[in-house]
Amino acid sequence: MVCIISAPASGSGKTLLSLTLTAWAKSKQKSIQTYKVGPDYLDPQQLSLVAKRPCRNLDLILSGEEWVEDSFYKYGSSADLGLVEGAMGLFDGIGISEEGSTAHIARFLKLPIVLIVNARGQAASIGAVVKGFRDHDKTLEIAGVVLNNVNSARHRDLLCAVLKKINIKVLGCLPTSETLFLKSKNLGLAPAHEINQLERRVEAWKVFAENHLDLKSFDKLLKAPKPKKNYCKSFLIKGNQQFKNKTPIAIAEDKAFHFRYPETKEYLEALGIEILNWSITEDEPIPKVAKGLIIPGGFPESYNQEISESKRSLNSIRDFFGLHPIYAECGGMLILGNTLFNEAGTGHKMSGILPFNARKGSLQVGYRKLKATRSSLIINKGQEIVGHEFHKWKLESTDNVNNQTNKNKSAMYKEDLYPSWLKKGWNSTSEEEGWSNNLFHASWIHLHWPSSKNILNLWLAAVHKYK
Repeated sequence: MVCIISAPASGSGKTLLSLTLTAWAKSKQKSIQTYKVGPDYLDPQQLSLVAKRPCRNLDLILSGEEWVEDSFYKYGSSADLGLVEGAMGLFDGIGISEEGSTAHIARFLKLPIVLIVNARGQAASIGAVVKGFRDHDKTLEIAGVVLNNVNSARHRDLLCAVLKKINIKVLGCLPTSETLFLKSKNLGLAPAHEINQLERRVEAWKVFAENHLDLKSFDKLLKAPKPKKNYCKSFLIKGNQQFKNKTPIAIAEDKAFHFRYPETKEYLEALGIEILNWSITEDEPIPKVAKGLIIPGGFPESYNQEISESKRSLNSIRDFFGLHPIYAECGGMLILGNTLFNEAGTGHKMSGILPFNARKGSLQVGYRKLKATRSSLIINKGQEIVGHEFHKWKLESTDNVNNQTNKNKSAMYKEDLYPSWLKKGWNSTSEEEGWSNNLFHASWIHLHWPSSKNILNLWLAAVHKYK
């Protein structure tokens, strides 16, 4: 059965181990379905690139149990092998709880766990660490341990002897190596498109797997799940509208905007939407045939000068505003303000639709409970949903907005923008957040559209109403 790659803490080497195993599987001409626990976008990009099939997020908080189970069996049963990369430490969930943690997923799907542990500077202490994780929850199965940063045969032998005493199987020892180094950015791993010499790195990961991992054991631990009766009870057949005539919408997709769940595009296409990929950093205007616009998250602050100089792209957003539905989340929202500052503190002008300047601030991360106080583009009044927030930028209010956008707004909206919802995180108070009305939504919050038929229905209705 598929195993979960987990660890005592972030930075232990989960992604590294997942990539080496994925590279090895592909070298053996085996298909492998990868998964990622939680709302992460960056690790799945790298796993998707190496596996050559989309990595799927398993998120019990955002998507719910039915979606997670359906997704796991639907995509997993179509491959030869599968693995799940955990999030943070094994038991880290919302606040001080285990809700939404890797352990939560392991219990729910009844999957064995492979623990990767950073062994640098440890000898007998490794036994206490591993024993503590094994014994913390007896309902979980720790199938074995991979030791990371083991740089000599003596260190390896010592660690293996310690773990043998507590009946823990060692499934491999990875040495420290520049070849295995994974580039990071301010929110985690660097995006997949920034990986240099990918083919050479994939070959190196494969060789490391062959030289340092117990692949005979992993071949068994990575066995794909068998098809399950009644899996994939698709939300597509639970009330979503479906249109026979293809309706085109544009989705920003380039080096600055790439935080998107693969199911969003898949489900929109299945519901009769034609997806037009649109690059802002290449200064492309929104395709004239587009009847809706989605700007996902990403790292626009890293390319704020390029975006500011993309006059055709920014002008087309201004012209589109007020005429057709626009949805923007997190990084996508930042280019709708007046000025966006990069990490060095240099600001460049954006589209000027929303009254704020954005500059670097403190980290905001976690699941958010959302309650709509008014109906809008993607949510009905009184509805409650869950989203995820993850950024390091802050918004500073300003009175300046672009005149053309005000003209479009007064002509089409017949109402001003208002907060999207009341937002509440763990151990915090509720606060208004975002900008919305019947044709517009911009917010810090990332949402999983496919597991909420209401979002899809409202979006589709708006796109066709203003077609």
